[in-house]
Amino acid sequence: MTDANFDIIVYGATSFVGQIITRYMKEQFADGSIRWAIAGRSLAKLQSVSEAVGLSGVEMIVADAADEAALRKMCARTSVVMSTVGPYALYGSLLVQVCATSGTHYCDLTGEPQWIRKMQARHEADAKASGARIVHCCGFDSIPSDLGVHFLQRHALQRFGQPCEKIAMRVVSMKGGASGGTIASMINMVKEAVGDADLRRELKDPYSLCPPGHGFSAPQREVKIAHDDASGGWIAPFIMEAINARVVHRSNALSGNSYGTGFRYEEAVVTGDGARGKTAARATSWGLNALMLGLAVPPVRWLLETAVLPKPGEGPSEKAQLEGGFDIVFRGTTTKGETIACRVTGDRDPGYGSTAKMLSQAAACLARDVADDVPGGFWTPATLLGDRLIERLQADAGLTFELLE
Repeated sequence: MTDANFDIIVYGATSFVGQIITRYMKEQFADGSIRWAIAGRSLAKLQSVSEAVGLSGVEMIVADAADEAALRKMCARTSVVMSTVGPYALYGSLLVQVCATSGTHYCDLTGEPQWIRKMQARHEADAKASGARIVHCCGFDSIPSDLGVHFLQRHALQRFGQPCEKIAMRVVSMKGGASGGTIASMINMVKEAVGDADLRRELKDPYSLCPPGHGFSAPQREVKIAHDDASGGWIAPFIMEAINARVVHRSNALSGNSYGTGFRYEEAVVTGDGARGKTAARATSWGLNALMLGLAVPPVRWLLETAVLPKPGEGPSEKAQLEGGFDIVFRGTTTKGETIACRVTGDRDPGYGSTAKMLSQAAACLARDVADDVPGGFWTPATLLGDRLIERLQADAGLTFELLE
Protein backbone atom coordinates (compact mmCIF):
# COMPACT_ATOMS: atom_id res chain seq x y z
CA MET A 1 0.00 0.00 0.00
CA THR A 2 2.81 2.41 -0.88
CA ASP A 3 0.38 4.79 -2.64
CA ALA A 4 -1.92 5.13 0.38
CA ASN A 5 -2.31 8.65 1.72
CA PHE A 6 -3.69 7.51 5.11
CA ASP A 7 -2.24 5.24 7.75
CA ILE A 8 -5.66 4.42 9.23
CA ILE A 9 -9.28 4.85 8.18
CA VAL A 10 -11.85 4.55 10.99
CA TYR A 11 -14.70 2.72 9.26
CA GLY A 12 -17.98 3.04 11.15
CA ALA A 13 -16.99 6.32 12.79
CA THR A 14 -20.64 7.25 13.37
CA SER A 15 -21.35 4.18 15.57
CA PHE A 16 -21.36 4.60 19.34
CA VAL A 17 -17.90 3.09 19.79
CA GLY A 18 -16.76 4.72 16.53
CA GLN A 19 -17.42 8.16 17.99
CA ILE A 20 -15.40 7.32 21.10
CA ILE A 21 -12.59 6.10 18.85
CA THR A 22 -12.75 9.30 16.82
CA ARG A 23 -12.36 11.42 19.95
CA TYR A 24 -9.47 9.28 21.13
CA MET A 25 -7.73 9.40 17.73
CA LYS A 26 -8.02 13.18 17.70
CA GLU A 27 -6.40 13.44 21.14
CA GLN A 28 -3.82 10.71 20.66
CA PHE A 29 -2.51 11.65 17.23
CA ALA A 30 -2.87 15.42 17.31
CA ASP A 31 0.86 15.61 16.54
CA GLY A 32 0.27 14.21 13.06
CA SER A 33 2.22 11.01 13.71
CA ILE A 34 -0.71 9.03 12.24
CA ARG A 35 -2.51 10.17 9.11
CA TRP A 36 -6.15 9.18 9.48
CA ALA A 37 -9.65 9.68 8.15
CA ILE A 38 -13.19 8.70 9.12
CA ALA A 39 -15.61 6.73 6.97
CA GLY A 40 -19.19 5.49 6.97
CA ARG A 41 -22.27 5.17 4.82
CA SER A 42 -23.77 8.63 5.52
CA LEU A 43 -22.02 11.91 4.80
CA ALA A 44 -24.50 13.79 6.97
CA LYS A 45 -23.76 11.57 9.97
CA LEU A 46 -20.02 11.82 9.37
CA GLN A 47 -20.30 15.60 9.30
CA SER A 48 -22.28 15.52 12.53
CA VAL A 49 -19.59 13.44 14.24
CA SER A 50 -16.84 15.67 12.86
CA GLU A 51 -18.56 18.77 14.24
CA ALA A 52 -19.33 17.16 17.62
CA VAL A 53 -15.76 15.99 18.09
CA GLY A 54 -14.25 19.18 16.71
CA LEU A 55 -12.21 17.61 13.93
CA SER A 56 -10.15 19.83 11.70
CA GLY A 57 -8.53 18.60 8.51
CA VAL A 58 -9.74 15.02 9.00
CA GLU A 59 -11.23 13.79 5.74
CA MET A 60 -14.65 12.10 5.57
CA ILE A 61 -15.13 9.16 3.19
CA VAL A 62 -18.53 7.74 2.21
CA ALA A 63 -18.65 3.98 1.66
CA ASP A 64 -21.57 1.64 2.30
CA ALA A 65 -20.76 -1.82 3.68
CA ALA A 66 -22.56 -3.39 0.67
CA ASP A 67 -20.88 -1.22 -2.00
CA GLU A 68 -17.81 -3.11 -3.22
CA ALA A 69 -16.62 -0.34 -5.55
CA ALA A 70 -16.76 2.24 -2.76
CA LEU A 71 -14.98 -0.09 -0.33
CA ARG A 72 -12.22 -0.77 -2.87
CA LYS A 73 -11.79 2.93 -3.48
CA MET A 74 -11.58 3.52 0.27
CA CYS A 75 -9.09 0.70 0.86
CA ALA A 76 -6.84 1.97 -1.92
CA ARG A 77 -6.29 5.12 0.13
CA THR A 78 -5.07 3.58 3.38
CA SER A 79 -2.64 1.16 4.91
CA VAL A 80 -5.09 -0.02 7.62
CA VAL A 81 -8.87 -0.14 7.90
CA MET A 82 -10.18 -0.17 11.48
CA SER A 83 -13.76 -1.45 11.38
CA THR A 84 -16.49 -1.00 14.01
CA VAL A 85 -19.37 -2.04 11.73
CA GLY A 86 -21.16 -4.96 13.39
CA PRO A 87 -22.69 -7.42 13.75
CA TYR A 88 -19.86 -8.39 11.45
CA ALA A 89 -21.62 -11.52 10.22
CA LEU A 90 -24.29 -9.23 8.79
CA TYR A 91 -22.27 -6.21 7.66
CA GLY A 92 -18.57 -7.04 7.70
CA SER A 93 -17.87 -9.80 5.18
CA LEU A 94 -17.45 -7.73 2.03
CA LEU A 95 -14.93 -5.39 3.66
CA VAL A 96 -12.78 -8.33 4.78
CA GLN A 97 -12.92 -9.72 1.25
CA VAL A 98 -11.85 -6.37 -0.23
CA CYS A 99 -9.00 -5.97 2.27
CA ALA A 100 -7.79 -9.53 1.73
CA THR A 101 -7.71 -9.20 -2.04
CA SER A 102 -6.33 -5.65 -2.18
CA GLY A 103 -3.51 -6.00 0.36
CA THR A 104 -5.05 -3.57 2.84
CA HIS A 105 -4.41 -4.42 6.49
CA TYR A 106 -7.48 -4.76 8.71
CA CYS A 107 -8.51 -4.92 12.38
CA ASP A 108 -11.88 -5.01 14.13
CA LEU A 109 -13.83 -5.59 17.35
CA THR A 110 -15.68 -8.76 16.47
CA GLY A 111 -16.41 -11.46 19.01
CA GLU A 112 -18.23 -13.71 16.51
CA PRO A 113 -16.29 -16.99 16.18
CA GLN A 114 -18.58 -18.47 13.54
CA TRP A 115 -18.00 -15.46 11.28
CA ILE A 116 -14.24 -15.37 11.87
CA ARG A 117 -14.08 -19.04 10.87
CA LYS A 118 -15.90 -18.29 7.61
CA MET A 119 -13.60 -15.37 6.82
CA GLN A 120 -10.51 -17.52 7.42
CA ALA A 121 -11.80 -20.28 5.16
CA ARG A 122 -12.81 -17.92 2.37
CA HIS A 123 -10.04 -15.35 2.35
CA GLU A 124 -6.83 -16.60 4.01
CA ALA A 125 -5.30 -17.62 0.69
CA ASP A 126 -6.09 -14.19 -0.77
CA ALA A 127 -4.64 -12.41 2.26
CA LYS A 128 -1.43 -14.42 2.05
CA ALA A 129 -1.16 -13.70 -1.66
CA SER A 130 -1.80 -9.95 -1.33
CA GLY A 131 0.11 -9.42 1.92
CA ALA A 132 -2.95 -8.21 3.83
CA ARG A 133 -2.67 -8.78 7.57
CA ILE A 134 -6.12 -9.41 9.07
CA VAL A 135 -6.49 -9.16 12.86
CA HIS A 136 -9.89 -9.78 14.42
CA CYS A 137 -10.85 -9.38 18.10
CA CYS A 138 -8.91 -6.21 18.94
CA GLY A 139 -11.17 -4.95 21.74
CA PHE A 140 -11.96 -6.27 25.20
CA ASP A 141 -12.58 -9.47 23.30
CA SER A 142 -9.88 -10.57 23.05
CA ILE A 143 -6.83 -8.35 23.68
CA PRO A 144 -6.62 -8.66 27.49
CA SER A 145 -6.92 -12.47 27.30
CA ASP A 146 -4.66 -12.99 24.30
CA LEU A 147 -1.95 -10.57 25.39
CA GLY A 148 -2.29 -11.55 29.06
CA VAL A 149 -1.46 -15.16 28.17
CA HIS A 150 1.33 -14.01 25.83
CA PHE A 151 2.81 -11.83 28.61
CA LEU A 152 2.62 -14.62 31.21
CA GLN A 153 4.11 -17.24 28.89
CA ARG A 154 7.00 -14.97 27.96
CA HIS A 155 7.88 -14.52 31.64
CA ALA A 156 7.39 -18.24 32.36
CA LEU A 157 9.96 -19.04 29.67
CA GLN A 158 12.38 -16.52 31.16
CA ARG A 159 11.90 -17.79 34.72
CA PHE A 160 11.46 -21.54 34.24
CA GLY A 161 12.78 -22.26 30.75
CA GLN A 162 9.39 -23.64 29.70
CA PRO A 163 5.86 -22.32 29.14
CA CYS A 164 2.87 -22.91 31.39
CA GLU A 165 0.92 -26.01 30.39
CA LYS A 166 -2.18 -24.61 32.08
CA ILE A 167 -3.43 -21.05 32.61
CA ALA A 168 -6.56 -19.98 34.48
CA MET A 169 -7.84 -16.47 33.86
CA ARG A 170 -10.06 -14.88 36.51
CA VAL A 171 -12.08 -11.69 36.15
CA VAL A 172 -11.58 -10.18 39.60
CA SER A 173 -13.64 -7.07 38.89
CA MET A 174 -15.31 -5.52 35.88
CA LYS A 175 -17.43 -2.38 35.79
CA GLY A 176 -19.14 -0.96 32.73
CA GLY A 177 -22.31 -0.94 30.70
CA ALA A 178 -23.19 -3.75 28.31
CA SER A 179 -22.36 -3.11 24.66
CA GLY A 180 -25.37 -2.94 22.36
CA GLY A 181 -23.18 -4.00 19.47
CA THR A 182 -21.89 -7.03 21.37
CA ILE A 183 -25.47 -8.00 22.30
CA ALA A 184 -26.53 -7.69 18.64
CA SER A 185 -23.66 -9.95 17.58
CA MET A 186 -24.63 -12.51 20.23
CA ILE A 187 -28.26 -12.45 19.11
CA ASN A 188 -27.27 -13.00 15.50
CA MET A 189 -24.97 -15.90 16.43
CA VAL A 190 -27.78 -17.59 18.37
CA LYS A 191 -30.15 -17.11 15.42
CA GLU A 192 -27.64 -18.80 13.13
CA ALA A 193 -26.97 -21.67 15.54
CA VAL A 194 -30.64 -22.49 16.14
CA GLY A 195 -31.06 -23.68 12.56
CA ASP A 196 -27.58 -25.07 11.91
CA ALA A 197 -26.48 -28.29 13.61
CA ASP A 198 -22.98 -28.04 12.13
CA LEU A 199 -22.57 -24.58 13.61
CA ARG A 200 -23.73 -25.81 17.01
CA ARG A 201 -21.03 -28.49 16.91
CA GLU A 202 -18.45 -25.92 15.81
CA LEU A 203 -19.35 -23.63 18.70
CA LYS A 204 -18.55 -26.47 21.12
CA ASP A 205 -15.05 -26.93 19.66
CA PRO A 206 -12.47 -24.89 21.63
CA TYR A 207 -10.06 -25.18 18.69
CA SER A 208 -12.50 -24.02 15.98
CA LEU A 209 -10.36 -21.00 15.06
CA CYS A 210 -7.09 -22.91 14.89
CA PRO A 211 -5.67 -23.55 11.40
CA PRO A 212 -6.28 -26.94 9.75
CA GLY A 213 -3.96 -29.65 11.01
CA HIS A 214 -3.33 -27.94 14.35
CA GLY A 215 -3.20 -31.31 16.11
CA PHE A 216 -4.58 -30.08 19.45
CA SER A 217 -6.75 -32.54 21.34
CA ALA A 218 -6.29 -31.70 25.03
CA PRO A 219 -9.72 -31.56 26.69
CA GLN A 220 -10.58 -28.09 27.96
CA ARG A 221 -12.35 -27.63 31.28
CA GLU A 222 -15.90 -26.30 31.13
CA VAL A 223 -16.06 -23.88 34.04
CA LYS A 224 -19.05 -24.33 36.32
CA ILE A 225 -19.99 -22.92 39.71
CA ALA A 226 -17.14 -23.80 42.07
CA HIS A 227 -14.99 -22.50 44.89
CA ASP A 228 -11.62 -21.50 43.49
CA ASP A 229 -8.86 -21.80 46.10
CA ALA A 230 -6.36 -19.79 44.06
CA SER A 231 -8.57 -16.71 43.89
CA GLY A 232 -10.12 -17.30 47.29
CA GLY A 233 -13.72 -17.08 46.14
CA TRP A 234 -16.53 -18.61 44.16
CA ILE A 235 -16.36 -18.58 40.39
CA ALA A 236 -18.91 -18.70 37.57
CA PRO A 237 -18.65 -18.99 33.78
CA PHE A 238 -17.43 -15.88 31.95
CA ILE A 239 -19.55 -15.11 28.91
CA MET A 240 -16.60 -13.97 26.78
CA GLU A 241 -14.59 -17.16 27.22
CA ALA A 242 -16.41 -18.45 24.12
CA ILE A 243 -14.36 -16.14 21.90
CA ASN A 244 -11.33 -15.40 24.10
CA ALA A 245 -10.25 -19.03 24.58
CA ARG A 246 -10.46 -19.71 20.84
CA VAL A 247 -8.24 -16.73 20.08
CA VAL A 248 -5.70 -17.87 22.71
CA HIS A 249 -5.58 -21.37 21.21
CA ARG A 250 -5.15 -19.91 17.71
CA SER A 251 -2.22 -17.85 19.02
CA ASN A 252 -0.67 -21.07 20.32
CA ALA A 253 -1.07 -22.72 16.91
CA LEU A 254 0.22 -19.75 14.92
CA SER A 255 3.28 -19.43 17.19
CA GLY A 256 4.38 -22.99 16.45
CA ASN A 257 2.65 -24.52 19.49
CA SER A 258 4.79 -22.35 21.74
CA TYR A 259 2.42 -22.96 24.68
CA GLY A 260 2.60 -26.73 24.13
CA THR A 261 0.38 -29.21 22.29
CA GLY A 262 -1.41 -30.09 25.53
CA PHE A 263 -2.01 -26.49 26.63
CA ARG A 264 -5.16 -25.92 28.67
CA TYR A 265 -6.85 -22.58 29.21
CA GLU A 266 -9.98 -21.44 31.02
CA GLU A 267 -11.72 -18.24 32.04
CA ALA A 268 -14.13 -17.50 34.90
CA VAL A 269 -15.50 -14.56 36.83
CA VAL A 270 -14.89 -14.32 40.59
CA THR A 271 -18.14 -13.59 42.44
CA GLY A 272 -16.86 -13.38 46.03
CA ASP A 273 -16.38 -15.62 49.04
CA GLY A 274 -18.80 -17.17 51.50
CA ALA A 275 -22.51 -17.69 51.07
CA ARG A 276 -22.94 -14.38 49.26
CA GLY A 277 -20.26 -15.31 46.71
CA LYS A 278 -21.85 -18.70 46.13
CA THR A 279 -25.26 -17.11 45.60
CA ALA A 280 -23.76 -14.60 43.17
CA ALA A 281 -22.04 -17.42 41.25
CA ARG A 282 -25.32 -19.27 40.92
CA ALA A 283 -27.12 -16.13 39.79
CA THR A 284 -24.42 -15.40 37.22
CA SER A 285 -24.47 -18.93 35.81
CA TRP A 286 -28.26 -19.27 35.81
CA GLY A 287 -28.67 -15.81 34.31
CA LEU A 288 -26.26 -16.63 31.49
CA ASN A 289 -28.04 -19.90 30.74
CA ALA A 290 -31.44 -18.19 30.83
CA LEU A 291 -30.22 -15.51 28.42
CA MET A 292 -28.94 -18.08 25.93
CA LEU A 293 -32.17 -20.09 26.13
CA GLY A 294 -34.27 -16.96 25.80
CA LEU A 295 -32.38 -15.81 22.70
CA ALA A 296 -33.02 -19.19 21.09
CA VAL A 297 -36.82 -18.82 21.37
CA PRO A 298 -38.16 -16.23 18.85
CA PRO A 299 -40.93 -14.70 20.99
CA VAL A 300 -38.67 -14.39 24.03
CA ARG A 301 -35.84 -13.09 21.85
CA TRP A 302 -38.15 -10.39 20.47
CA LEU A 303 -39.13 -9.34 23.99
CA LEU A 304 -35.49 -9.20 25.10
CA GLU A 305 -34.47 -7.21 22.02
CA THR A 306 -37.26 -4.68 22.29
CA ALA A 307 -37.63 -4.19 26.03
CA VAL A 308 -34.59 -5.45 27.92
CA LEU A 309 -31.25 -5.57 26.10
CA PRO A 310 -29.28 -2.53 24.87
CA LYS A 311 -29.46 -1.88 21.14
CA PRO A 312 -26.63 -1.13 18.71
CA GLY A 313 -25.74 2.53 19.01
CA GLU A 314 -26.64 2.60 22.69
CA GLY A 315 -24.08 2.64 25.44
CA PRO A 316 -23.00 4.06 28.78
CA SER A 317 -22.61 7.77 29.46
CA GLU A 318 -19.19 9.39 29.37
CA LYS A 319 -19.27 9.47 33.18
CA ALA A 320 -19.95 5.72 33.31
CA GLN A 321 -17.14 5.07 30.84
CA LEU A 322 -14.69 7.04 32.99
CA GLU A 323 -15.79 5.27 36.17
CA GLY A 324 -15.57 1.80 34.63
CA GLY A 325 -12.61 -0.53 34.50
CA PHE A 326 -11.46 -4.14 34.76
CA ASP A 327 -9.02 -6.22 36.77
CA ILE A 328 -8.05 -9.65 35.46
CA VAL A 329 -5.60 -12.17 36.91
CA PHE A 330 -3.85 -15.02 35.06
CA ARG A 331 -2.34 -17.95 37.00
CA GLY A 332 -0.13 -20.42 35.18
CA THR A 333 1.39 -23.78 36.04
CA THR A 334 4.21 -25.60 34.23
CA THR A 335 4.54 -29.36 33.77
CA LYS A 336 6.90 -29.35 36.78
CA GLY A 337 4.32 -27.68 39.00
CA GLU A 338 6.01 -24.27 39.00
CA THR A 339 3.57 -21.37 39.24
CA ILE A 340 3.51 -17.79 37.97
CA ALA A 341 0.81 -15.11 37.85
CA CYS A 342 0.15 -11.73 36.28
CA ARG A 343 -2.53 -9.05 36.31
CA VAL A 344 -4.02 -7.02 33.46
CA THR A 345 -6.07 -3.93 34.27
CA GLY A 346 -7.90 -1.25 32.30
CA ASP A 347 -8.96 2.25 33.37
CA ARG A 348 -12.25 2.55 31.42
CA ASP A 349 -15.38 0.48 31.01
CA PRO A 350 -14.43 -2.66 29.03
CA GLY A 351 -17.02 -2.54 26.24
CA TYR A 352 -16.51 1.04 25.11
CA GLY A 353 -13.90 3.25 26.77
CA SER A 354 -11.11 0.66 27.00
CA THR A 355 -12.14 -1.12 23.82
CA ALA A 356 -11.93 2.12 21.82
CA LYS A 357 -8.38 2.71 23.01
CA MET A 358 -7.33 -0.90 22.46
CA LEU A 359 -8.60 -0.99 18.88
CA SER A 360 -7.04 2.37 18.06
CA GLN A 361 -3.63 1.32 19.36
CA ALA A 362 -3.90 -2.04 17.58
CA ALA A 363 -4.52 -0.17 14.33
CA ALA A 364 -1.58 2.15 14.99
CA CYS A 365 0.62 -0.84 15.80
CA LEU A 366 -0.53 -2.58 12.63
CA ALA A 367 0.23 0.52 10.57
CA ARG A 368 3.59 1.41 12.12
CA ASP A 369 5.22 -1.41 14.04
CA VAL A 370 4.97 -4.59 11.95
CA ALA A 371 8.04 -5.41 9.87
CA ASP A 372 7.62 -5.32 6.11
CA ASP A 373 8.63 -8.96 5.71
CA VAL A 374 5.81 -10.28 7.94
CA PRO A 375 3.48 -12.22 5.62
CA GLY A 376 -0.19 -11.62 5.07
CA GLY A 377 -2.88 -13.83 6.53
CA PHE A 378 -5.26 -14.05 9.47
CA TRP A 379 -3.31 -13.29 12.64
CA THR A 380 -4.16 -12.76 16.32
CA PRO A 381 -3.23 -9.71 18.40
CA ALA A 382 -0.57 -11.70 20.29
CA THR A 383 1.10 -13.29 17.27
CA LEU A 384 1.23 -10.21 15.03
CA LEU A 385 1.40 -7.28 17.46
CA GLY A 386 2.61 -8.88 20.71
CA ASP A 387 5.05 -6.97 22.91
CA ARG A 388 4.91 -3.79 20.84
CA LEU A 389 1.16 -3.54 21.35
CA ILE A 390 1.58 -4.16 25.07
CA GLU A 391 3.98 -1.20 25.13
CA ARG A 392 1.46 0.99 23.33
CA LEU A 393 -1.41 -0.08 25.58
CA GLN A 394 0.55 0.68 28.73
CA ALA A 395 1.84 3.99 27.45
CA ASP A 396 -1.31 5.40 25.88
CA ALA A 397 -4.40 3.25 26.51
CA GLY A 398 -4.63 2.98 30.29
CA LEU A 399 -3.84 -0.74 30.51
CA THR A 400 -1.29 -2.33 32.83
CA PHE A 401 0.47 -5.69 32.59
CA GLU A 402 2.34 -6.75 35.75
CA LEU A 403 3.72 -9.90 37.27
CA LEU A 404 2.37 -10.89 40.68
CA GLU A 405 4.42 -12.34 43.53
